[in-house]
Amino acid sequence: AKQEEKQRRIELRGQTFEKLGAAFFDKQRKEGKSKATLDKTAYHLELANRDFGHKPITEITAPMILKSLRKVEAKGNYETAHRLRARIGSVFRYAVACGLAENDPTYALRDALIRPTRVHRAAITDPDALGQLMREIAVFDGQTTTRIGLLLLAYLAQRPGEIRHAKWEEFDFHEKMWSIPAEKMKMRKPHNVPLPEPVLRLIDELRPITGQCEFLFPSLRSWHRPMSENTMNAALRRMGYSGNEMTAHGFRASFSTLANESGLWNPDAIERALAHVEKNEVRRAYARGEHWEERVRLADWWAGQLEEIQAI
Repeated sequence: AKQEEKQRRIELRGQTFEKLGAAFFDKQRKEGKSKATLDKTAYHLELANRDFGHKPITEITAPMILKSLRKVEAKGNYETAHRLRARIGSVFRYAVACGLAENDPTYALRDALIRPTRVHRAAITDPDALGQLMREIAVFDGQTTTRIGLLLLAYLAQRPGEIRHAKWEEFDFHEKMWSIPAEKMKMRKPHNVPLPEPVLRLIDELRPITGQCEFLFPSLRSWHRPMSENTMNAALRRMGYSGNEMTAHGFRASFSTLANESGLWNPDAIERALAHVEKNEVRRAYARGEHWEERVRLADWWAGQLEEIQAI
C-alpha cells in the first residue's frame, strides 16, 4: 500500500497545470468549439502557464492563482481577469473529474476580483434617428458591398460576424430563407432567418458583384476570405457616427427595442429571431419552438418599418 501511494504521488506530480490545460483544450477542440472559443482558451491558458503551468495541479493554491489574476487586473483588464479565473476553474474541474485533483480553488476567488462595468454596445433606438441613419446608408459613397452589408444588418438583425461570413450556398431563395449552420452561431445551434422582399432585392443587387464568390461579402484583398470585421464599423464612422452613438452590432438592439415596444409580437419570437437562448432552464424546456410563421410576419413588419422611417 505504501509503494502504491508513493507511485500515485509521483504520478500526480507529473500532472502539471500546463499538461491538464492542454488536455482540456483538446477536449474543447474535439467537442467542435468555435475557433474564437479555442483562441480565447489558448490565450487564457498561456497567461496561466506563465505563472504556474509547470506546477503540479495538486500544489496550486487559491492565493497563487489570485496573484496571477492580480497582474491582469492591475492593467485595468477586469473582464479578462474574470474570464481567466473561469478558464482556470474549468481546467481544475476537468482535473477533478479525471481524479487528478480534489477541488477547484478558483471557487474561493469569486468575490476577490474587481467587477467589470458592463458596457452595452451603442445603438440607435429612436425611430426618427434610425430613419436618418438608414437614409445615410442608402447614399453611402463607399463600396457597394459595404452599403448592402449595413442594410442587411439593419433588416435581418443578425450579428455582424454572421453577416460577414454568409455564404451563397446557405440561401434558399425559393423558400426565402437563410440557413446559418451551427458552427457559425454564437450559441452553436443552427439558425434560420426569413428573408423579406427588401432583402431579396438587395441580394439581387449584390449577386452580379460577388455571386461568383463563396462569400456574399468577400474581402477586397482575397475573395476566399470574408470582409474584415472592422469594415462596417469604419463605414459608420465615415458617416459621422461615433462608437458611442452606433455600432454594427447595435442594429440588433434597434430591432429588439422597437419590436418589443410595438407590443405586436410575442417576445419569444423576437428572442428567437435574434438567436438568443432562454437562460431559464424551465422556460427553455417549454420554449423549443421556432415561432417560424410569426417570425416571417415579424421580418416583413420590420422591413416595412425601416422603409417607412427612411421615407419620412
